[in-house]
Amino acid sequence: MKTKTAFFCQECGFESPKWAGKCPSCGAWNTFVEEKTEKPGGKPSVTELWSEERKDTGKAKSIESIVAEEETRMLLPDTELNRTLGGGLVQGSVVLVAGEPGIGKSTLFLQCAMQWVQGKTLYVSGEESAHQIKMRAERVGMKNENLYLLTATDTSTIFQEIKKIRPQWVIIDSIQTLESPYIESAPGSVSQVRECAAELQRFAKQTHTPVCIIGHITKDGAIAGPKILEHMVDTVLQFEGDRHYAYRILRTLKNRFGSTSELGIYEMTSQGMRGVTNPSEVLLTQHDEPLSGIAIAAAIEGLRPMMIEVQALATQAVYGTPQRTTNGFDLRRLQLLLAVLEKRGGFHFGMKDVFLNIAGGLKIEDPSIDLPIVCALLSSYEDVALPSNVCLVGEVGLSGEIRAVNRIEQRIAEAAKMGMDMIVIPKANAKGLDKTHFGIEIRLANKVSDVYQTFFN
Repeated sequence: MKTKTAFFCQECGFESPKWAGKCPSCGAWNTFVEEKTEKPGGKPSVTELWSEERKDTGKAKSIESIVAEEETRMLLPDTELNRTLGGGLVQGSVVLVAGEPGIGKSTLFLQCAMQWVQGKTLYVSGEESAHQIKMRAERVGMKNENLYLLTATDTSTIFQEIKKIRPQWVIIDSIQTLESPYIESAPGSVSQVRECAAELQRFAKQTHTPVCIIGHITKDGAIAGPKILEHMVDTVLQFEGDRHYAYRILRTLKNRFGSTSELGIYEMTSQGMRGVTNPSEVLLTQHDEPLSGIAIAAAIEGLRPMMIEVQALATQAVYGTPQRTTNGFDLRRLQLLLAVLEKRGGFHFGMKDVFLNIAGGLKIEDPSIDLPIVCALLSSYEDVALPSNVCLVGEVGLSGEIRAVNRIEQRIAEAAKMGMDMIVIPKANAKGLDKTHFGIEIRLANKVSDVYQTFFN
């Protein structure tokens, strides 16, 4: 029988019977690559590898005849991971975890598997040997007799071992190293990643066994492989953070069984990943004396309020074109705030180099940190330090007004818990707010000029 081939887009995974210069799905140019899709002889049922009986799932049923059952969740020993997953790992779910190399994906799941003793866990590694994984487990300092290691890349071998061990949890590290015996192409290609993910998905749904898949990312930060990989799985988690910093953020990009606004915060230590239950304590730097260019923001990341230190530096430009450099914040948003200060406040930032840093290596997208960033810029511009016991919150509009933000009560409560004496909030958030309930001075601001007169005039 003739070998079947097809052309796949390396960006989105679109399949075409012939080569094309432009992908009709994602619009990318010169991304089609020819791959062998199936070996001669056809493709047998992969279900036979893990199940003796295949359930009859091909019959249509009335929606009224289907009995809705509660999702059975498997509580993991990691509270941060449980929070990110929406309350635990759902039976039969497929979870995809992606992140940069060396950020701690394998360490986190090996550590969690070592701590979970309620059932058998199979850890499949296609990148490391069993001795390397054992060395990491000894460094973490944990033992678990119910954890089984398998170093294999062939899916038929993996499913044969699954049939013998009957694990209650399967971890795949990583999907880009697996290869199906029924697809004749290199591991990591579009067809291989799609077929291996489909086999794991069928296994998880038919046996109600949760499967966690570790994946790679591209140099642009997107999850490597075809886009259909993210559509096939139930939950997509992404590790964020700089490898040179100790803190990591586990963010939910997709979750069929929970909210996508949750996130977990970890600290990388010599004993593995440690969950950070109170991120405000570790993100705030204790200064002996007040320093200019520093402001404290009451931000919301996911559903968790946290206090974040914003650092800004405005200095005279040495070269002709002033620099604009940010770390953890959108550069275009910074340019917008500088334009507001230039137009509405008369501050000449056009001939100054501006550097902005979010302490701790975090990436913040909450628009409520606009006001703290503006105050940090003004503090560096005037070389006047803000009080260290004051935090700010508010979104800055193009006319210099301070717009309302959401969940203001949680932000104020977090500031009071961290020992702040004053918090500056938008005046629009004062409606229906009991100022005496929180035990902290609440000051209202309507425009950026109001804040400037309070701290810098």
